[in-house]
Amino acid sequence: MAALQSSFTSLSISSNSFLGQPFSPLPFCPPLVKSTQSPGSIVAKLKRWERKKCKPNSLPVLHKMHVKLGDTVKVISGHDKGKIGEITEIITHNSKVVVSEINLKTKHVKSRSEDEPGQIIKIEAPIHSSNVMLYSKEQKVASRVGHKTLDNGKRVRYLIKTGEIIDSAENWKRAVKEKEKTTEAVAAAS
Repeated sequence: MAALQSSFTSLSISSNSFLGQPFSPLPFCPPLVKSTQSPGSIVAKLKRWERKKCKPNSLPVLHKMHVKLGDTVKVISGHDKGKIGEITEIITHNSKVVVSEINLKTKHVKSRSEDEPGQIIKIEAPIHSSNVMLYSKEQKVASRVGHKTLDNGKRVRYLIKTGEIIDSAENWKRAVKEKEKTTEAVAAAS
């Protein structure tokens, strides 16, 4: 409808008369096709092939995951199915995790200087968090995670099959210290 009205204005015909008779434009009609995007959804540009959903205030939507840094997990699907490892890194925007010694990929590194040769190294690639399951080392069983509140009011995660509590302050501090040590070692090496 708006296109029709704009075409009349581009023809420079007055809206008061059309060939001697009064002309009244049609009332505005809403479009018959509704837009598929919601008005509050903003999409930030992450990479050309990957879009990151954002909230209306332009902050990224972070996905809640059932695993945390330092958890022992078992891979339940993929070519590394059945392997057990510890989570070393979490990527929240696409719900992926990096597990130690799991999903190793070959990377060809070019030489930086003439006296240093190029090399082929193995790196740990991220896998989706839905492909891992929390694992109990004591009872050697993989289980889903549950949440419960303790007597002191603290909310913790536990394994549903065994009842073993996963979250503890000591485990979290140990995982953070190990990550700091590895980043310092990498910085010292380069």
